[in-house]
Amino acid sequence: TPVQIKEFGAINKIDFSPVSPYNYAVTASSRIHIYGRYSQEPVKTFSRFKDAAYCATYRDDGNLLVAGSEEGSIRLFDVSGKAPLRQFDGHSKAVHVVGFLSDKYRIFSGGDDYSSNLWDIPSATEIVSYNEHTDYVRCGCASKVNADVFITGSYDHTVKLFDARTKSSVMTVEHGQPVESVLLFPSGGLLVSAGGRYVKVWDVLKGGQLLVSLKNHHKTVTCLCLNSSGQRLLSGSLDRHVKIYSTTSYRVVHSFNYATSILSLALSPEDETIVVGMTNGVLNIKHRKPEERKEDSQKKRRPAYRTHVKGRTYVSKQEDFCVSKPVKRVLRKYDKLLKSFQSSKALDAVLEPPIRLYTPEVTVAVMQELHRRGTLRSALAGRDEKQINLLLTFVARRVIEPRFTPVLVTVADMITDIYQPVVGQSVIVDRQFLRLQEAIGKEIDYQEELLEVLGMMDTLFATFTKKRDTYLDENKSNGLTDAIETNKS
Repeated sequence: TPVQIKEFGAINKIDFSPVSPYNYAVTASSRIHIYGRYSQEPVKTFSRFKDAAYCATYRDDGNLLVAGSEEGSIRLFDVSGKAPLRQFDGHSKAVHVVGFLSDKYRIFSGGDDYSSNLWDIPSATEIVSYNEHTDYVRCGCASKVNADVFITGSYDHTVKLFDARTKSSVMTVEHGQPVESVLLFPSGGLLVSAGGRYVKVWDVLKGGQLLVSLKNHHKTVTCLCLNSSGQRLLSGSLDRHVKIYSTTSYRVVHSFNYATSILSLALSPEDETIVVGMTNGVLNIKHRKPEERKEDSQKKRRPAYRTHVKGRTYVSKQEDFCVSKPVKRVLRKYDKLLKSFQSSKALDAVLEPPIRLYTPEVTVAVMQELHRRGTLRSALAGRDEKQINLLLTFVARRVIEPRFTPVLVTVADMITDIYQPVVGQSVIVDRQFLRLQEAIGKEIDYQEELLEVLGMMDTLFATFTKKRDTYLDENKSNGLTDAIETNKS
């Protein structure tokens, strides 16, 4: 069941601490609240802002927190303290995006004055300022692989990649809509941008080539995040849905529905908690169900040994009536496979040596059943050299047996049709085809000889029958003549 906490205003940023106990900072209105994973009240609050605060983000070690503000200043806080450690002034308008570079000693920022700046933490000075965007800079992220690379997204529909060692952007990507959120994969090779109804994935190593464009939301996509392994991409939108994509197929594998429009989204480093911030100031926290421990079920007390051997030594008496236990009928392997419609595996099962050598009628019966079902062709197809060799050996040996001939001739026709294109690629298979041809040729010769013999026998039988009829007629005529002569005398 989700936990809901009411904040003072719309929640524009949620960020989890990268170190245990994985507290998370929530930026809403003019305050930054830090919550424990299971706490419903803030553990700590930073409220030294005259106006709205934006984008409170943890450093990789979890000790420092940086946040932008509506008045244009950037403040750096120690998580254990209250007052800001540093204040960076240089933006003329609101700063909506701030974050740490992976070297931990520099901060990047983006503001409504269209500029993207880089700051030095120890001296609190500006290192470089980039004025390449032509509209508000509202999102950004830093590379975890290269300490000099960071990315910003703007309402001018572009995403720009900056390198601190150069005086201008290294790469520009045209998203097509105002960019609300950007994200880099841990490897640094793929970039994800969200804006309008689209979530787009770009290949940084190929100069910003578009890999895939996802359009699963009905309204503007406002936030993105990845899980710890990088196999799931989460996106939140004003349509009140959080979509979860597989990063291998980029298909939606799950979806969450919320009460109002979503502005911010975060996933804990252990993927145990998902926190969503909404436009009405409600913070929604969902925890993963704890997995049931299998150890408890294994520790259940089992029956004692004497329970199992009880009654084993009992000898029946003369007056006892013995009830026999019904014998359970166990299906053969090929019967089970036929029952579950696994045609190819059923055929493999009956081609094993004990069955095909000693009970070939079972093999042929399964082939006949597969032919009756209409799945024999698919069961014969897709086999390698060894399996084709086995099939052809069986067919060539048994096709001449009269009881198997009708079925095996059909099997031989199908094998020839299926594997005709690959004839000539394997010496073994070609040799078996020649053996089959030779066996069928010999059988045809035998049949022709038998037909000749039958013809001869039919002629002989016909001859014998005529002679016998003539002999009887002669006897009959002679007998009749004798009877007439006797009567006359």
